[in-house]
Amino acid sequence: MLPPIDSLRESFAQHLNAEVAELRVVVVHDEAELEREVTDADAAYGWIPPAVLPRANRLRWLQNPDAGPFFGYYYRELAEHPVTICNPRGIYSDHIAHHVLMFMFALSRGLPFWMTAQRDRKWNKNARKEPYIDLSQATVLINGMGGIGTETARLCSALGCQVIGIDPRTDASEYGEIYGVDRLDALLPRADFVVTTVPHTPETELMWNRARFQQMKRSAYFINIGRGKTAGLDDLVKALETKAIAGAGLDVFEIEPLPSDHPLWTMENVIITPHVAVAGAENIPERRYELLKENAIRFIEGKPLKNVVDKEKWY
Repeated sequence: MLPPIDSLRESFAQHLNAEVAELRVVVVHDEAELEREVTDADAAYGWIPPAVLPRANRLRWLQNPDAGPFFGYYYRELAEHPVTICNPRGIYSDHIAHHVLMFMFALSRGLPFWMTAQRDRKWNKNARKEPYIDLSQATVLINGMGGIGTETARLCSALGCQVIGIDPRTDASEYGEIYGVDRLDALLPRADFVVTTVPHTPETELMWNRARFQQMKRSAYFINIGRGKTAGLDDLVKALETKAIAGAGLDVFEIEPLPSDHPLWTMENVIITPHVAVAGAENIPERRYELLKENAIRFIEGKPLKNVVDKEKWY
């Protein structure tokens, strides 16, 4: 099933037709129209269903509108097709990294506890027993060093944090040490904050489980800003209830919306935001379009495309 037609895609098509003379851009409204147009298409923006892919004999570039793929976007036949797929990773990086820092500042200073005290009108400077975290001395493990992870690492480094990055791509970083995914379990016990930014893929589904929470410091905080289905809610609740970890900052959840009777809502060591890390980021459509246009120009000129995806890994 095709994504719903919207004014944004219409606008992108109009601007590309006007600004990149070598392109002929059409917007398809249903699968039948897609089947007709894709036979002559050299590139596409959106999604190609499995039933239509055999007709895409000329397709050489597919731009995924989303950095974090929805399940079903990638499939075996698409991975085996010669098409190059790119995504818009990086366009959200600063906004989401700011959300991560909000969680870190608030959790390090016990803000959830003090907000409860404020609502209860209780003035007791010694009421909170848990230690504060000095961010200038803290170690932050970032699981996923793409655009969001790298920007988070930059901000954390500016605060004086030691950064440990985990990523399949172990390129050198000026903001901290980068290790492969196989080192995650060994490095978890070093972290005061564990920040996960990774997309939901078969490899990352429920990767945050009871065993991993138990490897973290009891004084450490877990922050999930990537995809909810990477962390098992039952295991996370258990870790919080048993004080296996100190708390959590969560913008995404295994179940969304989070049920109103879920125990996470009432935990004073947890901050919940309802998948809004990019809320208010009005410049995202412009960034998405500029990346699409740049790749279109690169495609026409035969230059390497930006944000090429490993189709087997989905990112």
